[in-house]
Amino acid sequence: MAEEKANKLMAEFPPVTTREWEEAIAKDLKGADRTKKLVWRTLEGFNVEPYYRAENLKELKHLDSKPGAFPYVRGVKADNVWRVRQTLEVGDDVATANQAAHDVLMKGVDSLGFVIKNKEFSAADLDTLLKGITITAVELAFSGCGAARVAELFLDKVAAEKLDPEQVFATFGIDPLMKLSKKGSWGCSAPDGAKQFERIKALLEKAPQYKRVRLIAVNATLLHNCGASIVQELAFALAMGHEYVVRLTDMGLDVDQVAPAIKFNFSVGTNYFMEIAKLRAARLLWANVMAPYNPKRGCSSKLRAHIQTSAWNQTVYDPYVNMLRGTTEAMSAAIAGVDSIEVLPFDHAYEKPTEFSSRIARNVQLLLKEESHFDQVTDPAAGSYYIEELTASIAKAAWDLFKAVEEKGGYVAAFEAGFIQDQVEETANKRDQHIATRREILLGTNQYPNFNEVAPAEITEATVTRGGQACHCGCKHSGQTPEYRPLKPYRGAMAFEAMRLRTDRSGKEPKAFMLTCGTLSMARARSQFACNFFACAGIRVIDNTFFHTVAEGIEAAKASGAQIVVVCASDDDYAAVAPEVYAAFKGTDVIVVVAGAPACQPDLEAAGISHFISVRSNVLETLEAYQKELGI
Repeated sequence: MAEEKANKLMAEFPPVTTREWEEAIAKDLKGADRTKKLVWRTLEGFNVEPYYRAENLKELKHLDSKPGAFPYVRGVKADNVWRVRQTLEVGDDVATANQAAHDVLMKGVDSLGFVIKNKEFSAADLDTLLKGITITAVELAFSGCGAARVAELFLDKVAAEKLDPEQVFATFGIDPLMKLSKKGSWGCSAPDGAKQFERIKALLEKAPQYKRVRLIAVNATLLHNCGASIVQELAFALAMGHEYVVRLTDMGLDVDQVAPAIKFNFSVGTNYFMEIAKLRAARLLWANVMAPYNPKRGCSSKLRAHIQTSAWNQTVYDPYVNMLRGTTEAMSAAIAGVDSIEVLPFDHAYEKPTEFSSRIARNVQLLLKEESHFDQVTDPAAGSYYIEELTASIAKAAWDLFKAVEEKGGYVAAFEAGFIQDQVEETANKRDQHIATRREILLGTNQYPNFNEVAPAEITEATVTRGGQACHCGCKHSGQTPEYRPLKPYRGAMAFEAMRLRTDRSGKEPKAFMLTCGTLSMARARSQFACNFFACAGIRVIDNTFFHTVAEGIEAAKASGAQIVVVCASDDDYAAVAPEVYAAFKGTDVIVVVAGAPACQPDLEAAGISHFISVRSNVLETLEAYQKELGI
């Protein structure tokens, strides 16, 4: 009966062919180039069409697979349950960290992250840290420079307590490749990190019964937070994971000992559907990387992933927008299907998270679970023409780049040759350029800033300055001269934030006055554009609805004491209006700016007007030039 009703309903909507769709598009575009108007060229190097149909999926081989089945595009398990993680720092006062852990466990967390800052961390410290915590009831994640030492202590502890190996869930941030990438040096290890790999081998041999203890971390978060593209993040993460497999199997371990001990850590950005597709593609590709090894354990081919929301996207100005970013990013991860998620607090970029910001970060996931029920549906993106096509496109591009790394000898060889750095830095420079020209929007930073915001005291120059991240853990790594060019994490908003902070800390209060006249609709549109433009540099904008005469606007502009006067009118009005405004301020320190790029611009320039802003402007460079003129 239900099938009969469905057939009757669909009969009322006759099928539309691709040719008919294309004819309708061509008609709507009125002869414009379809490729330029509708096709999106991604940063990842492939095109995205404006629509997809069932015929686009005919060549995809994984569509009939089920969650938990090879090649794991739809997930490495049948359900979509994930763990909610919150990370705590563990310094010399271990008891305080234990209290904090108990507190967050009562607030919905079931994956505890500990960053060990104490280089003398001992077995007694571990007992204190985990006092009162049922190890088999939560996932424990340890990171920090002493992760390998903590792993030894932890394995001794669970063995001594005779805990069921099947009920011990733990991950350790043992990742010498990340340290090499971030520091440009193997540090205190022998050349090529031999000592570190020997220690990993010893740990894997020590506790083979703990199948759910993942000792090796692949930190793709570093790549993401250096500005890498989705394809680069995925390809280089796969190369890191494969490097661990190759090195440790060459040392005599079996692939079924090594591969299940690897946990991938990814970041997710705000490119919502692309990030969903990235995580689906990651599982597909890792299964293909492992296939030639013929593993006997199915879990050797399953990519286990922890997700952290993006630090690269976070801003220190208008920081509450970070809540929105973290929410959409967590949604992408939840829909894609992962093992655990951590939402970074909205103030992560500029201060130690407060109780309020930490609570909001936790609650994002609790809402996704308890109110939106995202954990009740496995791979809801399956069958979506768009997401399936994105998954395939990302997988192909990442696989090609992965093979290029392997042809160079693997991740380490490619890094030491500078290939990894060149690829990431090239993309980061493109993204910086896109942000500077508003091709990529960071809400509240390069578009729609909070006009009245002034940086609070906790925002320092160091917070908004791009540069290398030093190691402050006290290990032998600290202060060491890099042997190779390191990857440098930063935030995309930093250049704009540094510019705005210069204004806030200058002791001046520069103002930009909107002189709106001529055609009302265009005057208002240009005024809104110019207000957003100058506010990005912390320049106080004085907006005006409309002046009936140019003389009225000039008089109001002079009375305002503004250092910048922006003429906002239509292109047709500028030929008469702009010279009159310019003449009124000629010989003063006031900068007269025309909002737009009118056809009469050459004539206006001949009359002496040299300042123009438009959608084609490099916002960052233009505003820095105005700062210089203003003596900031």
